[in-house]
Amino acid sequence: MEDLTDTYLAWKYPDAKTTNDSHFNAEYDYPISVVDIFTLDKRAIIHQAESTKSVSIALVQQGYLGTTPETPSLAMSLRTLELYYRIRRRKPSFSIEAFAKVLCDFYMMPYHRRYRDGLSNAFDIYLAILRIIDKRVAKELGRDADNWRVLNSCPPCSNILEDEPPLKFSRMFVLDGNNSLKRVGLPGDRQVGDLRTFKESDYYISNEFVNEFANEVKKPQQKPQQKSSDIVAAIVDVGAVSKSEDDSISIASDDAGDPTDGVHTVNAPCAENWKAASAESNKKMWGIFDESGIFASACRHGFILWIIDMVRSGELAKYPLAIIAKALNVLPPEFLIAYDIGCIFDGTIARSSLGSLFKERRCVCCVNAFHGYSHNFLCQVQYHPSIIEGMGLEDLETLERVFSSSNQLAPVIRYMSKHRRRVFIDLFFQQWDQEKYESLGTMLYNNYTQALRIINDDGPELARAKQEFNIQEGDLEKWRLDEKEYFSTLGKEPEEHVLKIAYVERLRELREAEETYKSANSRFLISTPDDAETETYASGLSSTRKRETKRRHADERRDQLTRDVILLEERLNISREHRWTFASPEFLEISKYISKRTYEKAVDKLQKLVIQRLFELQRLNLSYTAYKMRTHIAKSLQTRCQAIRHAVAAYNKAALALDPPKPTLDWSKVSHYTFLEDFALIRDTNRDIADKPWAKLVIRELIKKDQKVKRAHEEIIRCNVEVRRLHTSILDEDGHFTIRLQAIKDASLPIYGAVNEFVTRRRRINTALLTRIAQIYSLPGFTGVPQPGVKKGSMPVDTVTQNVAVAEPANSSDIQHDPVPEVEDDDDDEVEALNGIVNFLGDLSISK
Repeated sequence: MEDLTDTYLAWKYPDAKTTNDSHFNAEYDYPISVVDIFTLDKRAIIHQAESTKSVSIALVQQGYLGTTPETPSLAMSLRTLELYYRIRRRKPSFSIEAFAKVLCDFYMMPYHRRYRDGLSNAFDIYLAILRIIDKRVAKELGRDADNWRVLNSCPPCSNILEDEPPLKFSRMFVLDGNNSLKRVGLPGDRQVGDLRTFKESDYYISNEFVNEFANEVKKPQQKPQQKSSDIVAAIVDVGAVSKSEDDSISIASDDAGDPTDGVHTVNAPCAENWKAASAESNKKMWGIFDESGIFASACRHGFILWIIDMVRSGELAKYPLAIIAKALNVLPPEFLIAYDIGCIFDGTIARSSLGSLFKERRCVCCVNAFHGYSHNFLCQVQYHPSIIEGMGLEDLETLERVFSSSNQLAPVIRYMSKHRRRVFIDLFFQQWDQEKYESLGTMLYNNYTQALRIINDDGPELARAKQEFNIQEGDLEKWRLDEKEYFSTLGKEPEEHVLKIAYVERLRELREAEETYKSANSRFLISTPDDAETETYASGLSSTRKRETKRRHADERRDQLTRDVILLEERLNISREHRWTFASPEFLEISKYISKRTYEKAVDKLQKLVIQRLFELQRLNLSYTAYKMRTHIAKSLQTRCQAIRHAVAAYNKAALALDPPKPTLDWSKVSHYTFLEDFALIRDTNRDIADKPWAKLVIRELIKKDQKVKRAHEEIIRCNVEVRRLHTSILDEDGHFTIRLQAIKDASLPIYGAVNEFVTRRRRINTALLTRIAQIYSLPGFTGVPQPGVKKGSMPVDTVTQNVAVAEPANSSDIQHDPVPEVEDDDDDEVEALNGIVNFLGDLSISK
């Protein structure tokens, strides 16, 4: 491959100073069928010199690539392969087969699979050549160190400057799994012809590393049905009521747990909601798939950090733990991680082998903005981005946008080999990161203008409302903390209450068992045959044995419950003489409490169903959701709506059983519930919250607006830092490019053409980014430093910023309509235009 790559470089970037000394011998001429979308040639004569090492090299010398390594009968032109490569990067769903059909159309011939197979093989080699060139370019530019991409690809995250304002979180990145990029495996022990493993991507974390965390979290094992005494013993020892059937946990075939398994905290309802919102097929992936999707991570600007193949499984805990391990090893401390189930995953990390290091490096978990609204409300007031200090306006739903785009790739890779699937996924994320870099300026500009708009619009409204309602400085924050404290104690049951509930339930069961025993015993003792004259001895014996068995079972049940009651009485210090009766005040009080718990369970069930409905509606409107999945979700929504109607009826029955009764709900009201605080507020039955300031709608809205304004000010601070980091990175990079290009040119290295092409593309992108940066600096309300800084630990670069004309920034009001400035092909003109903008930005006053 190295010789083939050298030959490709010589063909792609011919050096006018070098003469071709090869002497072709007609004896070695090689006729071959070719495909070239530009010339539509069908045949070509490949000339070879005696020194040519192989036919493949001779083909590349003349602009073709064979479809097989030795004695190929068909060759694709390199220009045709480059065209497909460019289309493929911009349109991931454009398959090789589709392009092969396009070629056949141009040649006015019927499609034949031979052309698709030939194109596929040639494109595979073409990509291998490009990967070798990319490695060589990275080496020449000093970008080949371990983890260089993760540490440097996103300048706003990584390019820390001297004397910049400190940020609460050094980096923000998100984690999530996606099951669209599945690959169908072969049945049984069948093997595919392509047994290669693609290991050249720096996006992928190896399966060997991931499996190091396979035993960190175990799936809860289903226990055999417990006897009554065992249940009581569990209540006495643990102080918790056993789960109902609705709370049972499904068991998968393997022992690996998901990110919520093994953690029992106040945020446990979030785990229940997460499990309910995920389709069962996502948890126990069908055996037909070898890779059931990917688990990915990305920074807040959209740059991919790492990805992992989920192998024959759903979203297991080992996948996010492996990424956390990488982040702890590579990234600076004090980073923030967002995950759909970040509130529970925080506990999973703490209980894993990574817990102590995670805590030592002061890292934090939270939930994404959209997914956060499906979480328990107590979780929201602790983990939602809108209330986390230092978060800014970031919604942390980056990966939802990534997956929406990567879904285009799904139908193309479904039946590929393992090697080619990874190649195409790697190619997709390379293009994704390139596009994210191109749009950095626009993202920062939009974030800045959004923050300014919130401050300018909501800030004065908030000030007027505070004056109108006589709200003093700090009151809204105090009420928010009071609300948080209220919900943190809502729904907690003391151990004594749990024991009393179990005691009352056992007394009720014991009374029923005694009545059952009396009835069974009476039927056994005084039973007479229906017809003594016709009944035989055998039939009478069978009837007697059945009655005796029922009596014996009832007696055993009564004895068992009696022992349970005695065990609970010992725990509660209740003597036999003072056993509660159905008329005892204590019994009536606990019975009333049990009615309340029944009501709360009805609320929980209703809440879970509404959450499932919200997630299904979101999936139904997700781009690239397949037709079958849309149909399935639509049917599921119909079923869910019926289930919600039944749950509303159950809720109303439980609400009316309370003393005093709670207001009932109707379907139209429940169908519009979108926030979990609605459920949290209707759940409370023993405390009057009417006099709480935060319970009033207007105050709650002001608290939210106050938090929003605070986050907007934080976003301004972060954007000031990030835009200056980007500005500095561009200037430092340009100076580095100039030095390296000259050094490579002086050494007459064959890689010069490829490096120069990379630098030319990058400089044109940087020119557009500098225009955006100038527009940010000229925004009314900009409060940052409108000039580049110095990267931490480096010396200022002063190479290409002298003696250049000043460029005027674009009008910020027309930014959405201004085209990116055109750059001339001539390198000198390009550098001059770039340096003009650089000089202008460097001359801007700091006190602006």
